[in-house]
Amino acid sequence: MLQAESALNSLETMILDRNSEYLGVSTLQLMENAGRSIAEEITVRFGKGSEIVIYGGTGRNGGDGMVAGRHLAARGFKVTYRLVGEESVISDPSTLCNWNALKAMTSTVKIEKYPDSSSLSEVNSDVIVDALLGTGVRGKLRQPIMRAVQVINASGGFKLAVDVPTGIDSDSGDNLGEAVRANLTVTLHSMKKGLLKAKKFCGEINVADIGIPPEAAIFAGPGDVDAILTRRSPEAHKGEFGRLLVVGGSEIFTGAPTLVAMAAYRTGTDLVFVAAPEKAAQAISSMSPNMITIKLPGENFAVAHIRLLREHLEKASVIAIGPGLGLNKQTISAVRKIVALAIQRKKPLLLDADGLKALGVIRKRIFDGTTVVTPHAGEFQAITGKAPSRDLKLRSDEVRELASKSGAAVLLKGHIDVVSDGMRVKLNRTGNPGMTVGGTGDVLSGIVAGLMAQGVEAFRAAVAGAFINGAAGDLAEEKLGNHLTPTDLLEYIPILLNDPMCHRPILQKRLQ
Repeated sequence: MLQAESALNSLETMILDRNSEYLGVSTLQLMENAGRSIAEEITVRFGKGSEIVIYGGTGRNGGDGMVAGRHLAARGFKVTYRLVGEESVISDPSTLCNWNALKAMTSTVKIEKYPDSSSLSEVNSDVIVDALLGTGVRGKLRQPIMRAVQVINASGGFKLAVDVPTGIDSDSGDNLGEAVRANLTVTLHSMKKGLLKAKKFCGEINVADIGIPPEAAIFAGPGDVDAILTRRSPEAHKGEFGRLLVVGGSEIFTGAPTLVAMAAYRTGTDLVFVAAPEKAAQAISSMSPNMITIKLPGENFAVAHIRLLREHLEKASVIAIGPGLGLNKQTISAVRKIVALAIQRKKPLLLDADGLKALGVIRKRIFDGTTVVTPHAGEFQAITGKAPSRDLKLRSDEVRELASKSGAAVLLKGHIDVVSDGMRVKLNRTGNPGMTVGGTGDVLSGIVAGLMAQGVEAFRAAVAGAFINGAAGDLAEEKLGNHLTPTDLLEYIPILLNDPMCHRPILQKRLQ
C-alpha cells in the first residue's frame, strides 16, 4: 500500500534522493552503492584483467562511474576513465570526493580529460561504461556529450549504461538527438518510466538496489518540498505567482481566514483576497496591512454574495472555502452553490473546516483532481459517515478510498497526517503536541492553497504543505516549548521553503 510506484520519473527520483539524505543516508553512500553495483555487474560477466573504459560526466552519474572504476581497478580490471567536460565544473560534493579518490589511483587507473569534443576519439575495449548523464537531463544533447555518445556507439565492446542511456529522456523515453545504444542498462533503485518506452536503446535492463530506505517514499520530507519550488525570473510581475480567494469568516470567527491568508503569503503567493461578512472583514483588515478584504453585507456568507464575487472567482487561481464560516443554514446553501460553480468553471479548490461540513456526506465523485480537502478526524467522519480507523494502514486505505470516490486529494490531519489522491499515499510525521492549539490547521490550509495558487498540483501541494506546516510547528516548539500560538508558525514557512533540510536535527532527536 505504501510502496513507491514501480517506475519512477525524474522528479520522483529526486524526491527519494533528498528524503534519503534527510533520513541519514547520504548522497555519498548512495553513490558508493550505485558504483559498486555497476562493478559487480561487470565482474560477473567479464574476467579479471578485462579492459574497461568509462565515459563519465561532471555530475552525479559521472560520480557513479568513478566509484565503479575504483572498485573495478581493485578487482584487477584495466580501467580507463574518460572525463567528458570541464573538470572545474564538478561541483557536487560527492562527485568531487570520488573524483579526487580516483585521481589518486595513479598506478591502477588511467585518467583522460576531454573538456571539449576536439580530441575525443573511438577506442575499443571489452566493456564501455556510459556514465555521462543521469535522469535530470532535458533538451537536446550538447558538446562534448554529443561527441562522447557518438564515440561510444562507434566503439567495439559491451556497452553498459548507468541508470539511463545518455540521450534518452528518463521520463518520456524520447531520443534527445542521439542516444547510447547499450547492451545492458543498470538502472538505480527502480525502473525509470522512460526506459519502458526506449527499450531498443537500453538492451537488457537490471534494477540495482542502492540502499534507499523505504521510508524515503513512505514519509514526506525535504524532497517533497524541493519538488514544488520554482525559480522566479527577473521579469516576474504581480499576479504571476497566484491569486488566492479565501471565502471564510463570520460574526464570531475572524482569525481563521486571516491565518489562511497570512500563511499563503508566506509561501510566496502574490495576491490573497479574503471575502467575509462585513463586520468580520473589517476586523480582518485591522489585523494586518497585508490583508485585502472583500466586504460582504450581512452577518453570514449567503447565496446572494456569490454574485458579488463573480469577478474575483474568475480571476482567482484557487479558492479556499471554509475557515471560520460557521454553519448558518444560508451559509451551507451558499457553500454548496459556490463549490458547484467552481467545479463547473474548473477552478481548483481547497475545502476545510465548515466548508467541508457544509458539503455533508460525499457519496460520489464530484471533484476533478484539482481539489484538496483537509479534514481532521471529526470532519472526516462528517463527509464519510464513519470515523477514521486508529490503525495507520486501515486509515491510509480509508483516505485513499475517499480520494478515489470524491476525486479530491485528501489530507487527513492527525498525529501522522495521511495524504492520498486515490492512487498515491504519503504520510507525514512532522508536528508536535503543542500544535493542538486552534488555528494551526488554518495555517496548513493557507500553505497548501498558496502552493496550489502558484501552480503546484493538488497532491504534491498537500504533501509538501503537511511537511512544512508540521516542521514549522516543530521549529517553533524548539524555541517556545508547547506554548505556541498559530502565528508562531508563520515566520518558519519561508525558512523551510528555503531550506527544508533544516528540520533534520529535530527528526534525528525525535528518533533517538
